Amino acid sequence: MKTVIIDYGSGNLHSALKCFQKVANLNKKGDVLLTSDAQIVRSADKIVLPGVGSFNDCLNGIKSNKDLFFCLSDRVLKQGVPFLGICVGLQLLADYGHENVKNTQGLGWISGDVTRIIPKDVTIKIPHMGWNSMIFDREHLLTKNLTKDDDMYFVHSYHFQLQDIENRLAYVDYSGKLTAIVARGNICGTQFHPEKSQKAGQIFIENFLNWSP
Repeated sequence: MKTVIIDYGSGNLHSALKCFQKVANLNKKGDVLLTSDAQIVRSADKIVLPGVGSFNDCLNGIKSNKDLFFCLSDRVLKQGVPFLGICVGLQLLADYGHENVKNTQGLGWISGDVTRIIPKDVTIKIPHMGWNSMIFDREHLLTKNLTKDDDMYFVHSYHFQLQDIENRLAYVDYSGKLTAIVARGNICGTQFHPEKSQKAGQIFIENFLNWSP
């Protein structure tokens, strides 16, 4: 099995690569590669799209490599390859991102909008940064062996407001419900960083590598 982590200039992806490689090695799940090469993506069994920075910059980074962008869409939407978006990689799945006073069209793979977190409690700090436990909407293979006591690491100022709440697997209560995990068909995403979430994050990665939607 081959898992690829998409490199489109979104930042330092070393921690994601090392963590996925560690989990894949422990579970005998083949190779994990960091790449921007569409030819390698065409042979991938799993695809991971990380994201660090703004919605606009990350989207432009992907679209600047046209071969990679069209290959990614073909593999995920037409061929059904299991896909995971992380942090901004999750947010890019939305119809629109509303960041930096811009309405930027997203990938549109899961309907919804990415908007700034506006807490009900003015004492709540933004960005939402640090460890937080999740509340699960329903059971799913991606959340197998995870419990409400497992904290994940978050850092974000914008959140994914889903059009269809049935696509949400879990949320966190941070002065309101913030989407933590989404899944629809072969597409999933996390607002938290599993590669920075220690044991709980490694459990999620293992679930993704075992996932066959």
